[in-house]
Amino acid sequence: MTRPSNTHRQGPRPLSIVRGSQRQDPGKNLEPRRQGDIAPAPQTDPAVSEANLLRTQLHERTAELQRVTSEYDNYRKRVSRDRRAVGEIAVANVLAGLLPVLDAIDQARKQGEVTGGFQRVTEVLEAALAALGLRSFGAPGDPFDPALYEAVSCTRSDRVERPACTAILRPGYRVGGQLLRPAQADVTEPPDRM
Repeated sequence: MTRPSNTHRQGPRPLSIVRGSQRQDPGKNLEPRRQGDIAPAPQTDPAVSEANLLRTQLHERTAELQRVTSEYDNYRKRVSRDRRAVGEIAVANVLAGLLPVLDAIDQARKQGEVTGGFQRVTEVLEAALAALGLRSFGAPGDPFDPALYEAVSCTRSDRVERPACTAILRPGYRVGGQLLRPAQADVTEPPDRM
């Protein structure tokens, strides 16, 4: 068996073979490091690097837990708000269906027919509807607001400075901030001044 000669050897020549001026001091004439070169990893204590890893994981898990907790709180608030809204809509729908009954009671009261046991029934019904948040509005002398009143008739008079309701023909109703029905009114407004 023959050994390969050193002339066919690949790779850098050993320093011992480099002669005279070709020999370089490893600390001199180093090229500056270019961007993208990989710096040698510093020697660190394994316990310190494990502690840093655990600290990083702790911060990540804490941030994730805070995010999930915040999402859950927002979800819970949204569901509660939606439940309240659905409940308010359901109550408003039931109360709107009872407005003709209240109109009939109001007409009977104007004719003096609400007496005896029927009077007690109307008082209990009106108290129960008020407990659900039903409020009537509209009184003579109220300022006219087209969002709350329907003008059935309109007259002009020097006695008023701005449009006002002179007679309420049918009361309006609202529950909470929701208008169930506008009031019907006769309106008086000041004369046009040109």
